[in-house]
Amino acid sequence: MTLSTEVSWRLDGIEMFGTITKPAGDGPFPGVVFVAGSGPTDRDWNSPLLPGTNGSAKLIAEALARAGYASIRYDKRASGPHVMENLPAMIGHISMQSHLDELVAAVAAFAADEDVDAQRLAGFGNSEGCLHVLHYATSEQPHPFTALVLTGAPGRSIGSVLVTQLSQQLAATPDLMVLVNEAVARYAAGEPAAPDERLPEPVRNVFLGFETPANLPFARELFNEDAADSLPRVTVPTLVLIGGKDLQIDVHADGDPLQAAADGMENVEFTFPADANHVLKHESHTREEVLAGLGTPYNDDTAELDPEAMADILEWLGETLG
Repeated sequence: MTLSTEVSWRLDGIEMFGTITKPAGDGPFPGVVFVAGSGPTDRDWNSPLLPGTNGSAKLIAEALARAGYASIRYDKRASGPHVMENLPAMIGHISMQSHLDELVAAVAAFAADEDVDAQRLAGFGNSEGCLHVLHYATSEQPHPFTALVLTGAPGRSIGSVLVTQLSQQLAATPDLMVLVNEAVARYAAGEPAAPDERLPEPVRNVFLGFETPANLPFARELFNEDAADSLPRVTVPTLVLIGGKDLQIDVHADGDPLQAAADGMENVEFTFPADANHVLKHESHTREEVLAGLGTPYNDDTAELDPEAMADILEWLGETLG
């Protein structure tokens, strides 16, 4: 049996909301702090941009509770049911630091729970969330993480990841990739992306989204950042997991730079479960079928956590946090 409780706290005058899930019985239990991926992804890893509400973070939290771990997952101030209330106060103030501030506040709320062992806390990031976990782990904090789980971690700049994703969308029209690379180069240099009118509207909108005032200065900070820059400065045990069916982050294009960055670091381990997708769901289709749009939607009611990925995470946490 697992228990879930909604909690809230205030940060910069804005109320934040999260869910603490823990085993039934008496603690204190080792704790896990989830940090969601990019955009409007909420505490459960659902997004209004994706169909379905079967979010992976909720499923993972329940699996962790059955294994003896407490966890907290929270809505970023620019996600979840209160986003429309919060956004006016956030415009122009969203940054890497504001995301770190949210994580610091969430950890403090979690550590205050009497059933949580604040001396055994793991940060658990997905995709962009890995960057925020790494920022927390490489800075002085009142409640340091004693372990990290980085899933779908970008080993290249976010701009480079974007180029790969767009190249998949534009595979039938490779000439347009020249225009994409030009826009990327302009934006990375601090200039407007100014996407060419010959690019399809959805692609132009991706670039324009990076320049929306509500997303700045965060979008420019994010564009040039990758986990390989921070990973060498991590001193606590760390598990990096990239799934073989992950189309956003690649086992080789991202995994190889991360492994090179961690060369000689005995505290960092890697695992590449063959059938896990970007949000740790099991994907039974081949990679080619997924690229062709035949894969199971991330948060479809039928989508289940990948058993190999979960076994790797639970075994590693057991060895690291106890």
